[in-house]
Amino acid sequence: MIYLDYSATTPVSYEVLESYIRATKDFMGNPNSLHSLGVKSKTLMNSAIKQISDIFHVLESEIIFTSSATMSNNLALIGTCLANMKHGNHLIVSKLEHPSIYKICDYLETIGFEISYVNNTDEGLIDFEDLKNKMRLDTILVSICAVNSETGARQPLKMIRQIIKKENSSTYLHSDMTQALGKVAVSLHDVDLATASSHKIYGPKGIALLYKNDRVKMSPLLFGSGSSYNPGTPAVPLIVAFSKAIRLATTDIEKRENFVKRLNNIIVEDLKKIDGIEINQTKICIPHILNISLKNIKPETFIHAMEEYDIFLGTNSACSSNELSTSVMAIYNDRKRAMSTIRISLSYLTTTDEIYRFLTCFKKVYQKLNNLIED
Repeated sequence: MIYLDYSATTPVSYEVLESYIRATKDFMGNPNSLHSLGVKSKTLMNSAIKQISDIFHVLESEIIFTSSATMSNNLALIGTCLANMKHGNHLIVSKLEHPSIYKICDYLETIGFEISYVNNTDEGLIDFEDLKNKMRLDTILVSICAVNSETGARQPLKMIRQIIKKENSSTYLHSDMTQALGKVAVSLHDVDLATASSHKIYGPKGIALLYKNDRVKMSPLLFGSGSSYNPGTPAVPLIVAFSKAIRLATTDIEKRENFVKRLNNIIVEDLKKIDGIEINQTKICIPHILNISLKNIKPETFIHAMEEYDIFLGTNSACSSNELSTSVMAIYNDRKRAMSTIRISLSYLTTTDEIYRFLTCFKKVYQKLNNLIED
């Protein structure tokens, strides 16, 4: 099997799985319980939280666990808006966000909030002047992803935050870092709120986090016992596994990134020679995500044809398959190009041999499907 859909999800690493199993078997107590089994579980959980806070150089109180990146995005946007609605009702988001952000914005509009969509350059970079012009006194929040899930376009969050704070020091910056963590270096000090997910960094599904700077006012969306933002019994094994995944994912990032870049270059140099293939990559895209458009071939047809060779690819983001790529549309303003995208996502686990085999099969399938169209 050749797996090239790492941006959709990743396999759980053996070390992370070991941590999950151990925590499940040896720490059965509810961390909210007062007896020794509960205290034992809580101690383990707190140790895992401290490890995450140490890695990111933030306070332990600033780490909130959720069940998914989508839930973290909901909490960040809706929770912040509800807590700060006395100060305004305006949000700014980019045109390069994950679909969950747009769904949340649609909801916020129904309860009286106003959304502005900031433009981007033809490189996929946020248009700083447009951002500056869209900032208002009643702007509560700006949400801009660190790395786009479809093209891999990476944003300079530190610079973006400086622009925002200069225009309105009360405005918060949220960033969905789901596609950035573990691939490129990130700093939570560049933002006020940040989203990350375990299953994108070789951890288990069902656990994600929201970083919330202690200065940020945010209302909970769920109510119950325990944590004020995610009430109920903490999922200790998932938290422990996620902590382990973060530690592993933030080790040797530069070395891994350089390796993935070499793989990306091999693919691009080969595919750009083929007539009818457009490479949707700019100079600000990270190498882990390579987006291409196929002329006259439906992406789903091509993906299923590649499955016959035991090769697995993605279309755009996993949450919006078979739809127009809003990110490719935002960058290239070409509907046909945006309707025919395939996402090849790479990992440090991908081998050079796998890439050459993929390219061989890719050309066979592409030629075969093109011949069927011509016939």
